[in-house]
Amino acid sequence: MDLDEFNEFCGSLKAVSHVVQWGDAHVWKVGGKVFAIGGWDDGELTGITFKTSATEYEFLVQMPGVRPAPYLASRGFTWVQHYKPPGLSNQELREHLEDSHRTVAEGLSKKKRLELGIAID
Repeated sequence: MDLDEFNEFCGSLKAVSHVVQWGDAHVWKVGGKVFAIGGWDDGELTGITFKTSATEYEFLVQMPGVRPAPYLASRGFTWVQHYKPPGLSNQELREHLEDSHRTVAEGLSKKKRLELGIAID
C-alpha cells in the first residue's frame, strides 16, 4: 500500500480528519484522536503506523517487516509500524486500519460519538 492508497483508504472511514505534521507524516484522526500515521517512504515501502489491541500487538511485532511503533510503543502504547517487506498485505493493512479506527472511536465519549454519527452499541 503506497501513501496515496493509505490516504484514500483512511479517508473512506467514517468521521475522520487528516493533517500533515511531524515531518510530513500523514496523520489520520477520528474525533480528534489519532488512529493511523503514514509516511517515511523508503522507495520500497511506505511506513504505516496504527493502534492495535494488546493481543494483536504481541502477534504483529513478531512478523518480519512489522515492529513496535517508534516513540509510541516505547511509551507503553500498543501501536505497531509496518515498515519493510514483507510486512503486511494490503488487505491485512486495511483490516488493521479499520480496527484501529473502531478502537479509537470506541474510546470517544458517547456525546462525541453521537456528534460524529458513529454508532454506539
